[in-house]
Parts: sequence; C-alpha cells; structure tokens
Amino acid sequence: MDCVFCKIVNGEIPSKKIYEDDLVYAFHDINPVTPVHFLVIPKKHISGANEIDESNSHIVAHVFEVIAKLAKEFDIDKSGYRIVNNCGEDGGQTVHHMHFHVLGKKKLNWP
Repeated sequence: MDCVFCKIVNGEIPSKKIYEDDLVYAFHDINPVTPVHFLVIPKKHISGANEIDESNSHIVAHVFEVIAKLAKEFDIDKSGYRIVNNCGEDGGQTVHHMHFHVLGKKKLNWP
C-alpha cells in the first residue's frame, strides 16, 4: 500500500512521534499552523470517516481518549483546542488514511 501514514506508522518515513500504543500513533505536524499542532492516527489503515463501523469504532473512540491525554500533556486541555478530521475531496481530505489534527495554543476563529 502506498499510504504515507502507513509508512510513518511502519517507520519507513520519519516523524516526530509524541505517542504510540497498539492502536494509535501521534506525531507533530510537519507544517504546523498553531503553536501546538499534532496528528493522531489509527495504526490500522482506515481510509476515512465513511469507513467507521462496528469492527473499528473502538479504535476511533481510543483516538479521542489519546487526544484528551495529550491535550493535558501539552497544556491545552483548559484553554481549549480544535480537533479536525477531513472526509473526502470536498472535505479537504488529501491523505486517505483517517487522521485527526489537534490544534491549540492559539485563539481559533470559525472559517
């Protein structure tokens, strides 16, 4: 599979890892748009939100548990942060491996 995020999970492409367990991998965004900007991805290839079902929804729930843990570690849990998941072409998804951007330490406006 020619998936950049699968390659990151497998160590074929370097990343600045901040968290890893058996289900998810988290790393700093290479082009951050806020002072805190990291991604949390499932290790299992799930192409996007449309692929969530009863066989993998526990992974997505775990992603949000990890985001809450990392928000505390990066001291954005109290001030607030944004979680972004793009789905499909019109949604702006460019990497077809479900991923969640976590943005913080900056006052964000609604688009």
